[in-house]
Amino acid sequence: MSGDELTGLLALHPVIQHHLVNTLRWPGLRALQAAAVGPVTDGVDCLLLAPTAGGKTEAALFPLLTRMATEDWRGTSVLYVCPLKALLNDLAGRLTDYTGWLGRSSAVWHGDVGQTARQRIRQERPDVLLTTPESLEAMLVSSTVDHRRVFADLRAVVVDEIHAFAGDDRGWHLLAVLERLSRVAGRPLQRIGLSATVGNPPQLLRWLQGSFHDRERQVIAPIAVAAEPPEITVDHVGSIDNAAKVISLLHQGEKRLVFVDSRRRAEELGAALTAKGVTTFLSHSSLSAAERRRAEEAFANERDCVIVATSTLELGIDVGDLDRVIQLDAPRTVASFLQRLGRTGRRNGYRNCLFLCLDTDAVAHACGLLLRWSQGWVEPVEAPPAPRHIMAQQILALALQEGVVGTRSWREWWGDLPMFDDTGPEIVRYLVAEGYLEPDGDLAVIGSEAERRFGHRYFSDLTAVFSAPPQFLVLAGRTEIGLVGDDVLIADTFDGSRVLLLAGRSWLVTSIDWQRRRCQVEPTDLLGRAKWSGRGGGVSFELARGIRDVLGGADPKGVILTRRAVTAIGELRSVHGPNITVDATVIRQSESETRWWTWAGIAANRCLAVSLPGLVDQQQRIGDRSLRLRSGVTVKDVQTALNERVRLRLPPVDRNALSGLKFSAALPPGLAERTVAERLADLSSASKVLMGKRVFIRST
Repeated sequence: MSGDELTGLLALHPVIQHHLVNTLRWPGLRALQAAAVGPVTDGVDCLLLAPTAGGKTEAALFPLLTRMATEDWRGTSVLYVCPLKALLNDLAGRLTDYTGWLGRSSAVWHGDVGQTARQRIRQERPDVLLTTPESLEAMLVSSTVDHRRVFADLRAVVVDEIHAFAGDDRGWHLLAVLERLSRVAGRPLQRIGLSATVGNPPQLLRWLQGSFHDRERQVIAPIAVAAEPPEITVDHVGSIDNAAKVISLLHQGEKRLVFVDSRRRAEELGAALTAKGVTTFLSHSSLSAAERRRAEEAFANERDCVIVATSTLELGIDVGDLDRVIQLDAPRTVASFLQRLGRTGRRNGYRNCLFLCLDTDAVAHACGLLLRWSQGWVEPVEAPPAPRHIMAQQILALALQEGVVGTRSWREWWGDLPMFDDTGPEIVRYLVAEGYLEPDGDLAVIGSEAERRFGHRYFSDLTAVFSAPPQFLVLAGRTEIGLVGDDVLIADTFDGSRVLLLAGRSWLVTSIDWQRRRCQVEPTDLLGRAKWSGRGGGVSFELARGIRDVLGGADPKGVILTRRAVTAIGELRSVHGPNITVDATVIRQSESETRWWTWAGIAANRCLAVSLPGLVDQQQRIGDRSLRLRSGVTVKDVQTALNERVRLRLPPVDRNALSGLKFSAALPPGLAERTVAERLADLSSASKVLMGKRVFIRST
């Protein structure tokens, strides 16, 4: 044990030291855990960085439990926030043991926790409460929870998998809720974020602090001991059935985790593997919690098996020691790849990932991503811009929490949290004008329109910033199998029968209760088909440029390409080589069309298209790599248009797109459209393209 590790261990409470040695049988603290003891026990806001299974939970909790004991904290003093209920359930046993060492308690509160357990929490107030942002919101606005009593003694909050929050609106929602909790407790809360590798740790920690950014903060990320480089392989298999064949033949007798990009892919691959005699389990968001838990527990106890999962298993849920990680096609970010790669190597230190690509573009995507990874680049975690719909939600939630909200003083609850921009007064006026708030002088209460839109089931619609489409519960007898979409998605028809594919099995639909949105099923040998839509969107500017560099001849270092993958890349290089030059974009004119090869990503290309209406053909599907220019445009036209100062504009927004922005109805229509447009845009990357060099080529 090093001197720093010994110092860290001795700084922990003596009871914790005893159990580390005699109960957990640890030889000592890990580097991250030792480095975290001092700052956490001193009350510093921290971001703890380590790979998956790097001991981050203990690095945060052991010093906090030390503070709890030495400073005699009482009541619920620590929150442990996770993005997934399954993660909370997975952690519950460990935290019960850790708090029990000191005669303290912990409890879990989320949507699946029953009323009896909730009542016990309200009465006895555990020292550590494990929960989600949505459940915290529900407790604050609930008429049955005395939030001022429950949270009066709050001192610290641990945010696990912080990168999973910060990259979408749940992160803004969490920050806003923590601001309100700080003011309920009457003190700043020590904030500790846990994450794997991210591209911008200081900025992420500053974001986590919210309006309390004058507090001391520290990123803790000890230099890891050099590990053996991972074995990364890229293959081109061409189809789901071929992917299943490769998986069934490779690494027999080992435990394999296969990541896919959608529920539909998970079901298709699961069915194909099962047909080949492979012991297969599935995990995705449309399976019931019980079904996922059964699959994950069975997988953890098996040896020769495969589990097929969407991003539900990307985070730190324990499924035992893995031998292999396999990726169908490629994830959209380097950070996601690192999370998945980190699932291997826990038992024997051997990290590995096999990419099975279904088409040649997927091979290019995988190689572009791996090129960026081999160069040491990871995406910065950035919160979505302009969360004005969350601002509207928070104002309404505060009115429920306090019974009344000040139409002028509401901002005092959130300090200078950056999500509350200068559109706040406009939003409040709109909420009052449309009946979401009922005014009484400078105060307002929840109005009839808020009750109509969000009020069913005790305003449960107001507690989550994401919404799911109406779905049917699928039951085999009394066993919940999962959820599927409306009648269009329920099933295919086979000889007059409805058959669906769910949990890797085919089910015959025997009855449908349209009013209660339930359908009864039974197993069948008929072939079902999964019908969820796949992922949308596109890749970022950096990944688009990574793909360009690969197709221009660069190879990701340390990555093995199979002969099939080499052939696929070779074919793409012969096609796209003429569309790529060093440090410039290519505008290629042929007899049939003129195309600008920007390699800028879909968000930047959207901005370029709308900002150059006289140059770019507006009747096209925007992609990551290029833009088709208007018919008849000349090289001189292009030069004139691009040499002038271009005013970059936000892309237009279809009114139907507002449905994807929860609480958009609580925003003035123009402001809602502007919010969506800002999220579809990448003005910075579009500007880089405009400012960069260009090469004009005429094809013969």
